[in-house]
Amino acid sequence: MAQKTLPAPRPTVEDGGHRLFGWLRQMRDEHPVHEDEYGVFHVHRYADVVAVSSDPAVFSSELHRLRPDSEALTEEILSVIDPPLHRTLRRLVSTAFTPRTIAALEPRIVELAGQLLDGIEGDSFDLIGDFAYPLPVIVIAELLGVPAEDRTLFRSWSERMLSMQVDDPADMQFGDDAGEDYEKLVKEPMKAMHAYLLGHVEDRRKNPGEDLISRLVAAEVDGERLTDRQIVEFGGLLLMAGHVSTSMMLGNTVLCLEENPEVAAAVRADRTLIPAVVEEVMRLRPPITVMARVTTQDTEIAGVRIPAGRMVVPSLLSANHDERFFPDPERFDPARDNRQQIAFGHGIHYCLGAPLARMEGRIALEALLDRYADVRVTEGAPLRYHRDGLFGVRNLPLTVRRA
Repeated sequence: MAQKTLPAPRPTVEDGGHRLFGWLRQMRDEHPVHEDEYGVFHVHRYADVVAVSSDPAVFSSELHRLRPDSEALTEEILSVIDPPLHRTLRRLVSTAFTPRTIAALEPRIVELAGQLLDGIEGDSFDLIGDFAYPLPVIVIAELLGVPAEDRTLFRSWSERMLSMQVDDPADMQFGDDAGEDYEKLVKEPMKAMHAYLLGHVEDRRKNPGEDLISRLVAAEVDGERLTDRQIVEFGGLLLMAGHVSTSMMLGNTVLCLEENPEVAAAVRADRTLIPAVVEEVMRLRPPITVMARVTTQDTEIAGVRIPAGRMVVPSLLSANHDERFFPDPERFDPARDNRQQIAFGHGIHYCLGAPLARMEGRIALEALLDRYADVRVTEGAPLRYHRDGLFGVRNLPLTVRRA
């Protein structure tokens, strides 16, 4: 029978996550599957998280099952559909968003990183506002073929949506009647973003170019093509999730190096270590900390029975800290084998943008190390963290010394 109460309140990440790491260890040991006061089941061990994400027949991504009357989530969204539709839609998107397309972005990302750092004067700046946010936004905007100058608009949409706070996770996912806050903070910016992207999709149908939206418009597999809505949803997912997660990853990278000066010195001396550093950052502090699934039938995880039609929330963060797979998991160790880390998800919904995020992280860190002989988090600077479900800072004041 599932536990009804937590052993202690869940800590926030505002100390860098260290108290939360200890709490998750206790949950893995004593409450590997826990039902909270809203009837949501939280899954904490690595093997169980992988099992849930590997079985879409039992653990569905179609979250609208919980609220069939909701318009918030539909079959048009790649991240919340199951096979066979998911397979078709992913194949169509993948014909346009290819590894070659991503690899070809490297020279432009290097150029943009240099230009952003060129614009920074003095010996202090905010990493997120001045570098880690604009870099991925400009990259994704140029990739899609929308004006990078609109990034202030993109940021206003994402900040409103990310500021939404709810008690019941079901309301967060399906807020058609969740009240005025949901309307202002989620539905309004979502509608604005969709209308903005739809305008670009309609333009590319008439005036195709070389950008990703044009390639998505033209994509065809076995006679199937993407609808305008599907292109808009994928573009919105890439624009919002892509820049938010990458900016958090870059902030987390600097914080990890600040806390581990011996690793910082090693990577400054040997830049070939950078990919391993980025991978270990993603394991230790994954920007997206949870997934969400819905049970299609009565089932059982770790001896806990879960009825059909219930939300299941596997913790990517806890899985990446499971000592059963990662020895001494709270130690920052880029030399460890991270092939099993699941910050980018697992199974059919593994993040399509993972190669782009890894490349942006590598290039951004190379640029910082090239430009500055010393990079420090400004002493005493207050840090603001994103809400629960995300792991990263909203600001990161740095003091630097030029090389």
